[in-house]
Amino acid sequence: MDVYEAVRSRRAVREFAGREVPREVLERVLSAAAWSPSGSNLQPWRVWVLTGGPLAELKRRAGERVAAGDPWDEREYEMYPPDLESPYRERRAAFGRERYSALGVSREDWEARQRAASENWQCFGAPAALFCYIGRDMGRPQWADAGMYLQTVMLLLRAEGLHSCPQMAWSVYRRTVAQVLSPPEGLVLFCGMSIGFEDVTAGHVRTGRAPLDETVTFVEGSALPSPAV
Repeated sequence: MDVYEAVRSRRAVREFAGREVPREVLERVLSAAAWSPSGSNLQPWRVWVLTGGPLAELKRRAGERVAAGDPWDEREYEMYPPDLESPYRERRAAFGRERYSALGVSREDWEARQRAASENWQCFGAPAALFCYIGRDMGRPQWADAGMYLQTVMLLLRAEGLHSCPQMAWSVYRRTVAQVLSPPEGLVLFCGMSIGFEDVTAGHVRTGRAPLDETVTFVEGSALPSPAV
């Protein structure tokens, strides 16, 4: 699979088959992803990978919290700005409509929406999960580095015929994750990532993308614009 096909075919899969992911494949992907760029080569990410019994235990503990209606852990970072401006507000709303419409869930059916959301903490049935932490004292550039690393991981997974789903949702169950992983002090859980083979029998809706001229501006020609007075 060439890199263009990997980019085009990568998407957040929320229905995984039970087929196990070989350890050597995960090692190959993560060894290559280590070459992702980072400012001054800090490599600010710390990653844990769960499979088998440890992942089953995490899912069990998370499931118990969901069933008990436990409140979320307090956020250590905001997933989205509290007041999204246009066009980001409309894009987020469109995603929600497409996601829940594909599941046959109406906007008013809060319980069904909650059930769908709770599948995050079962990794959508995936047999492997990655958890990415970053140092609490790291700045925005290092968070951007972690994002580039995670994108590299996801594209390499596609090259191996695998799919993934990055999940900031795990950040609100960070204490449950920490009970299983025991990460060192001073780290913030950025996100989880479900990894596995797609359940091809499950239907899905591919979310669209903004047209190029909404997000990209080409500045061309030999003459530079006149400076503002």
